[in-house]
Amino acid sequence: MSSNSVDGYVPVIDLSTRHEAPGRAALAEAIGEACRTSGFFVIVGHGVPSGLVDRMHTATTAFFTLPDAEKDRIAHRPGFSGFRRSGGTTAQSLDRRTPPDLCESFGAHVTGELSDREREALGDYPATWKLANLWPQNPADFREVWQEYMAAMHALSADLLRLCARALGLDEDHFDDKFDRHVSSLVANFYYPQVDEPLPGQLRRGAHTDFGGLTVLYQQDDKGGLQVLQGEDTWRDVRAIPDSFVINIGDLMALWTGGRWVSTMHRVVNPERADTSSRLSVPFFFQPNHDATIEPLPPLTPTPGQERPQPVIAGEWMAMKMQKLFAAAR
Repeated sequence: MSSNSVDGYVPVIDLSTRHEAPGRAALAEAIGEACRTSGFFVIVGHGVPSGLVDRMHTATTAFFTLPDAEKDRIAHRPGFSGFRRSGGTTAQSLDRRTPPDLCESFGAHVTGELSDREREALGDYPATWKLANLWPQNPADFREVWQEYMAAMHALSADLLRLCARALGLDEDHFDDKFDRHVSSLVANFYYPQVDEPLPGQLRRGAHTDFGGLTVLYQQDDKGGLQVLQGEDTWRDVRAIPDSFVINIGDLMALWTGGRWVSTMHRVVNPERADTSSRLSVPFFFQPNHDATIEPLPPLTPTPGQERPQPVIAGEWMAMKMQKLFAAAR
């Protein structure tokens, strides 16, 4: 395990010992400390084959560099589903008004491969995980590669969640039955070349917190831009480390922990000057079952008169946040 950090705020944690009992104990401690402070950490030694990551990057980049007319064949759907010429206005999930983010996006849900009847049963409200996935025809291997990558992200996320449970002093399987029918999604953000001056307040991704459970982010090794907020007004760069993933917890997980852990604001800033290069980031959002009841843990140090946060239904929470995020992009 490594105690190095990215700019002193986001620790780098080596998972190569996670299959050994002593290693798991030390990893849980390190993860717990990161989630109490910044809510972010970087993992190496995770075991996801680099060849699979490379194939995902190649296929995804090939899709985004297709002509607009071809990408638009799988466009114009709400939320994290299919292709969107605008990736949304991320800050709106926190009721902040900013211009649209400067990126394109493509997304797919693990539930998007279920039958129509199975998907229709995933909540009695509009939700993007109820839609069948739309896959590009070009490149030809896109669907196969993405499904293989999504399976690898699920396996990694599930084990990270077990370490999170241990970090909270719970049994490692504490969250398992809340994620056994998960509605997770894989989303690619393509930050196209930025040669025009952005509008005031316009960023590649506006400042926001993730609103679900756990995020596993691939970011292009040779491109920067991701920043995490420290305190009230200090933004820290999270540089891309080869063969790593950036992990952070979302609002729902922070609520679940009874406030023990923090869901931290982050953003993707514009290049300092006109830039003809592009940047790719691909987050896997590990989300609970749509009907999971999220019961916040009791506070560590209760105070007289303090009200314990009320339980929420995971799907209703996430659907409400998505509705806000994409409200202006419809």
